[in-house]
Amino acid sequence: MTPWLTVIGVGLDGLEGLSQRARAAIAAAGSSRLLEASSVAPERRYVWPSPFSEGLAHIVAQRGRPVAILATGDPMHYGVGASLAERISIEEMVIIPAPSAFSLAASRLGWALQDVHCISLHGRPLETLFATLQPDARLLVLTSDGEAPSQIMSLLLQAGYGPSQVTVLENLGGKDEASHQLLAEEHSFDSFAALNVMAVQCIAEEDVQHLPLIPGLPDGAFLHDGQMPKREVRAMTLAALAPAPGERLWDVGAGCGSVAIEWLRAAPRSSAVAFERDDERIGMIQHNALRLGVPHLSVVEGTLPESLTGQAPPDAIFYGGALANQDVFEHCWSALPSGGRIVANAVTLEGETALAERQRTHGGELVRIEISRAIAVGRFRGMQPSMAVMQWRAVKP
Repeated sequence: MTPWLTVIGVGLDGLEGLSQRARAAIAAAGSSRLLEASSVAPERRYVWPSPFSEGLAHIVAQRGRPVAILATGDPMHYGVGASLAERISIEEMVIIPAPSAFSLAASRLGWALQDVHCISLHGRPLETLFATLQPDARLLVLTSDGEAPSQIMSLLLQAGYGPSQVTVLENLGGKDEASHQLLAEEHSFDSFAALNVMAVQCIAEEDVQHLPLIPGLPDGAFLHDGQMPKREVRAMTLAALAPAPGERLWDVGAGCGSVAIEWLRAAPRSSAVAFERDDERIGMIQHNALRLGVPHLSVVEGTLPESLTGQAPPDAIFYGGALANQDVFEHCWSALPSGGRIVANAVTLEGETALAERQRTHGGELVRIEISRAIAVGRFRGMQPSMAVMQWRAVKP
């Protein structure tokens, strides 16, 4: 098929920075600023609307007519090109990128881009940044507006990363480009230019608890009421669930949401739904999701199995509540696609009985997990066992 859609990346240098090929393709646009700078007749212009989805629908409706979109930077890096590629075959498109804001920032700082974590907070909760904070990590953060850098520096201070070295790069590639270097804990700016990228060299305070992205966060990292898989059991549970990029988890009877949260931290582009009926625990889930950098965790309130109805099917299920309820299990098993994984943990005799029957009927394996911790015994020490956990792991045929 002959391409009819051209997506053109444009920097702050405007049309002067476009190649001859890009200039020849201009027929429509995606920014009022760029439209005014172009020579396109007003009747041939289309300013991208809000909501964003309306613009996508409008472009798809032009199929077969020559159309060009003017987009900022690299259209395939947090840009409109990636959204269009989900709806239009790449054979119908030509994409001409400009240097992204991340590429320009890395070139100004002398940072190797492959060693940097690039994150866009444009239209996303600032708390998303919590999941990227690691000692000595380098971050490039695309923000939404001029107030965001100060808010992010306050967030760094809250997380114990106040000593981090921050550079705010304004209007990259433009005539009024500027940069500001400061420590997160010492910032005194209220706002910056609306177009900015933050570079963060993460430096943690001495007493900050390190929270790795691999499963098995300390129990104290979560706000909870004691009803949660303990650290070692949770790590084994996540290993059995096997998080993978782009997959969806159902956390059924989520408690404080610890399993769903660790799933999201471990697998990029993944999603998770936490099913919980208790109001207090729902509050814990929401608090933990924000504090641990996964504000996109979806929470469904209600009783089981009714709350499972109508949800998008999962790739994996952690079945942590109502283990003895056969209706809940049947809803979970029927929703799970072929090749999907299910993991359930039991500490009561009733729960163990239910899991033993399901393993006999549906296959998989049963594993007993026993953890002991050292405690004081007079002047000596001894190992005190915790309650044993029976774990059922199965893959649906």
